Amino acid sequence: MKIPSSPFAFFIFVTRPYLRFAIPATLVVVIAAIVGQSLPLFYKWIIEAIEGGEVTTALWLGLLFPAVVFIESMLWRVTGVLGMNWSIHIKQHTSDLLVANTLEQSHDYFSNRFAGSLLNKMGNVVGGMETFVHDFLWSILGLVVSIIVTLYYLFTVDFHIGWIFFGLLVVLIGVNLMLMSGKQVRSRDQAMLGSLLRGKIADMLSNASVIRQFTGYTNEIKNMKETSVLWRDSHARSWLYSEWTQLLNSFILFLFFGSMMYVLIIDWNGNTDSVAELVFVLALITALTGRLVFVGRVLNGLAKTIGEVEEGLVDLLVSHEIVDQPDAKKLQTGPGAIQWNAVTFEYEATKVFSDFSLTIPAGQRLGLVGPSGAGKSTFVSLLLRQYDIESGSIDIDGQNIATVTQDSLRAAIAVVPQEPALFHRTIRENIAYGKPDATLDEIIDVAKKAYAHEFIAALPLGYDTLVGERGVKLSGGQKQRIAIARAMLKNAPILVLDEATSALDSESEVEIQKALHILMVGKTVIAIAHRLSTLREMDRIIVLENGAIAEDGTHDTLLTYGGIYARLWAHQAGGFLET
Repeated sequence: MKIPSSPFAFFIFVTRPYLRFAIPATLVVVIAAIVGQSLPLFYKWIIEAIEGGEVTTALWLGLLFPAVVFIESMLWRVTGVLGMNWSIHIKQHTSDLLVANTLEQSHDYFSNRFAGSLLNKMGNVVGGMETFVHDFLWSILGLVVSIIVTLYYLFTVDFHIGWIFFGLLVVLIGVNLMLMSGKQVRSRDQAMLGSLLRGKIADMLSNASVIRQFTGYTNEIKNMKETSVLWRDSHARSWLYSEWTQLLNSFILFLFFGSMMYVLIIDWNGNTDSVAELVFVLALITALTGRLVFVGRVLNGLAKTIGEVEEGLVDLLVSHEIVDQPDAKKLQTGPGAIQWNAVTFEYEATKVFSDFSLTIPAGQRLGLVGPSGAGKSTFVSLLLRQYDIESGSIDIDGQNIATVTQDSLRAAIAVVPQEPALFHRTIRENIAYGKPDATLDEIIDVAKKAYAHEFIAALPLGYDTLVGERGVKLSGGQKQRIAIARAMLKNAPILVLDEATSALDSESEVEIQKALHILMVGKTVIAIAHRLSTLREMDRIIVLENGAIAEDGTHDTLLTYGGIYARLWAHQAGGFLET
């Protein structure tokens, strides 16, 4: 089911599974509000009993009054329990829903957004759902029921007072509804700037080492303050707007309550109303006055929440760019043959591949070479279906990857990236990420093959050592070995090596190359490398230039061409490569 992006529709959507809490809570609030607003009846009854000489009746009514007050209090406590269950369940449901939906977004989606900003938007929406429950139950619903009860009693006691009170409600609610849109706009702007500010702060904190290395502290603080000042000013505008609304509400109440008191005393003086009715009306108005003063605050608070939730949902519920077809089936894993058929792909108005075709037989080890911007990384991204192509097809074992599920496609491909991404979890969990049910013996086995076991065993907690956020507690080479071990354990038929040994020293690289040779046996391998020494033993090397195959052959063959590959080799051979 499509997730609605409007705040109220989204609130209803996440509430549906928990109507067992929402409906009883609503009913009990209605009963509690009716009971609470009817308490002034006891003043009327007691006075009437005393005036009529019915002392015993007055006494019993006086004793019954605190009992009813206690019952009302218990009813509100019941609403607290029911409302709490409603609130916490939809908060959890909202959080789970938004995280799951966001994780299904495309690679491009995350490339264009701050992680901190997305987290802030999620927090606004989750918090907004809780606020909606609180406002609905204990501010809006309770107030509406109290107003209806009061209006009924006033019309039964004094027709003139009833109409004045009705006029007050029309003016007060009408004015505040008109002002809500202004508050909503200001709140949405405030939420947007708040998300931007938190995103920038998160970006700074995650790159603290770069800031120190390049002495960027002053500039970063300056840039942050520019955004924080904008957020502060937007917050002030929103706050002042609320205060102005409160002042206007107080003035409206002053006019109408003044009129009501005048009419009430005139009618009493003219013996139209009794003393009991006079006290009853005064008690009703007094009980409701405090809440009516804050009608503007309630509606302003609601507008603020709507603005924040709307700002979050607009970005979090963007339609997924890469989706499985309705009839998508799982990729039937085979030997790993890959076929590119007249593929055309454009990224941000730049054509990367045009009518590109390539056959990679199962088990072939293919090296990708080319200058920056030639299309090497895009080649891998398209194979993983991180983007959809404009035309043509990419087949794995005769199956178009656009027609199979994304999970089954990526399960068939193991990737060792240039910059390994590790979770702030244990080394054991990071290695076993592609095979969560792996035994410790299996994990140790691949760690030894990746030449990682020795440094892991030397750590105080061994395989239970936490690696820190993004693996900051490990060196570049150590992180790379963990990534290689992870790919080994996944044991997918297709292996992608994106500069897999770039972070290793020369001695470690030799050891890892041996491990990779074992890993590559029986697999289709696509290896991207700028260090051409890592590709010398590939079965085949293609040189990409401007999204096209400029050269295709083995290492020795390409050297004889005297073309791009030969020039690149000549540049590097005099440095750190052995011929």
